[in-house]
Amino acid sequence: MSQVDERTLRDQWIRAHRLLDAPPERVHRAFSDPDELSSWFCRAVEGSLLVGARSLLTWSDRRIAADILESEPPTRFRFRWSLARDAAVVTTVSVTIDRNGYGSRVTLEDGPFDLTLPGMAQAYGEAAVAWGEALANLRARVDFGVDLRRPVR
Repeated sequence: MSQVDERTLRDQWIRAHRLLDAPPERVHRAFSDPDELSSWFCRAVEGSLLVGARSLLTWSDRRIAADILESEPPTRFRFRWSLARDAAVVTTVSVTIDRNGYGSRVTLEDGPFDLTLPGMAQAYGEAAVAWGEALANLRARVDFGVDLRRPVR
């Protein structure tokens, strides 16, 4: 493997863009307010989602600690978390929100993923799929007031 290829594999990022009808203020609140975040992303948030705080994001099958690094309403939200149950995969999620007409353009980046490490390619793939689903639900929630997630049983 060439040096360029290995360097590229060590620094992979998930990047996704979505256009939303909701204004940037509403979109930022969807990330930075615990009740709003749990209405489209996780099932519950324990903590404040304030900069410098650690909050627990809870799904039906796992709890993940998220350290809030930055919140600049209405344009930016950033946190660090561990995606794997064994805390081996730590990434930083950066959300940038730009005004787009009357709505917003959301850019999400999650990484870095070092694909040379065992299991990291699978974590990268799972995270890419999960972010695709989450951003679709974000749009459904902020633009239409609908939650696309399966009900908790």
